[in-house]
Amino acid sequence: MKKTIHGNAEKKAIAIDMLERYTGHQLKKFEKQIIITNFSFYLERFNATFEDHYFTQGSAFKASSSKKAHVTIIEFGIGSPMAALIGEILAVANPKAVLFLGLCGAVHPSLKVGDFILPMAAIRAEGVSKNFLPPQVPALPTFKVQKFISQVLVENGYDYRTGTIHSTDFRFWEFDQRFKDNLIEERVLAVEMETAALFTACFVSKVNIGALLLVSDCPMKRGGIKTKSSARSVFRKFTDVHIDLGIKAMRDIKKKGEKIRHYRW
Repeated sequence: MKKTIHGNAEKKAIAIDMLERYTGHQLKKFEKQIIITNFSFYLERFNATFEDHYFTQGSAFKASSSKKAHVTIIEFGIGSPMAALIGEILAVANPKAVLFLGLCGAVHPSLKVGDFILPMAAIRAEGVSKNFLPPQVPALPTFKVQKFISQVLVENGYDYRTGTIHSTDFRFWEFDQRFKDNLIEERVLAVEMETAALFTACFVSKVNIGALLLVSDCPMKRGGIKTKSSARSVFRKFTDVHIDLGIKAMRDIKKKGEKIRHYRW
């Protein structure tokens, strides 16, 4: 318990200081529904949508809050160490729910750019989650958060896939055939860098976490690796929809989401 924020008063005080310093947001400014993302463009679109936004840039992250949306959105960067950090320190904001809006590379050949994936689990191959739980423990989202996201997708006419995601800290895996063969053997839908670390850190920190991933590229196919040009196209075509679905899910959680009980260990 002493390793966790909720079981260590000294660590909690440092975590509050860190969250405020890294985001530029005072703790009282955080809404109870929090969206996290890797990309600044998501914050730009959020700010363009909500005129009441309160935007700050801290020493490491960017954050924006809207009382109208009942949401705070944070851009935390890229990679599993930053994912684990934000997942852990968000515990001090006592959010009702956290939702990761991330991008992923398709592994299954049926997937295409623009498809949505609602991950049910993530393979912990990213390296940092071992500091939170033994390696045999699966990285899972909070089921009730995923349930709300699923309902919003259905109500708005969007198809989606469910399955397992592979989280890695190996950035140029696209050029390693053995790595790609292993992805096929694992039967994962897609690969990315943060989901397993987020699920694990949030579980340990008693933070309710869900994820809605957008397929941004198909690197298993010839010519399918994401480039600067293709990334711009993905942001332009799909970011607004991705954010809108996330905000709708968080609003539903605010209105109808019951308190989730966490076990004590």
